[in-house]
Amino acid sequence: MTHDERVLWCEGVEYGYPTRGESVRALSGVALSVPRGAITAVVGPSGSGKSTLLKILACLERPEDGRVWIDGTEVTGLSARTRRAMRRSRIGYVFQDPADNLLDYLTVSGHLALAARLRGRDTGADALVDVLGLAHRAGHVPRRLSGGEQQRVALAFAAVGSPSVVVADEPTAQLDRSSAARVVEALRGLADRGQAILLATHDPSVSRVADRIVELVDGRVEG
Repeated sequence: MTHDERVLWCEGVEYGYPTRGESVRALSGVALSVPRGAITAVVGPSGSGKSTLLKILACLERPEDGRVWIDGTEVTGLSARTRRAMRRSRIGYVFQDPADNLLDYLTVSGHLALAARLRGRDTGADALVDVLGLAHRAGHVPRRLSGGEQQRVALAFAAVGSPSVVVADEPTAQLDRSSAARVVEALRGLADRGQAILLATHDPSVSRVADRIVELVDGRVEG
């Protein structure tokens, strides 16, 4: 992979949780790269550090050690204010539970308009609605959508304005098989349009469509 292909990468990432005066290692020396136009899936058993890694790469947490870059900018040492601006403009984040991603009072179109305002650009909103199969739901609020539709709206919300990377933590974990299949299809569609996708998953159907697999075991990259 060339430097021009990758939009997000890290080296030597370390993170621990304090427990009774000691630090339990969640991540140890993690390095990975996320290229544009591809799905990179982080897999591994529960407790392996997947969610922690995604939060660090999405500027939601700081590593104890190591470095993280987005579009060539090292974000690790940036101020909290600058990191917030970086998250807003260059990172779309999708939480595991569909209800955590959406605002009850906004329609599908309203969510996309809000995302465009937050990122200062509205490129691709109409195309996203079509790619994710949401055109017929554009005027609906979340409570009138299925779980799978809500998660596809969350993906659209995360991808409007072409952020550098869309990060999704277990995006199919709360969904039935049919709804999960539509979300997987939506992820593939976003990547095929050139979007960089980074996700954590236990779902084999998601792993199967990934272009790159990163396996975490006890906080370390295997292989």
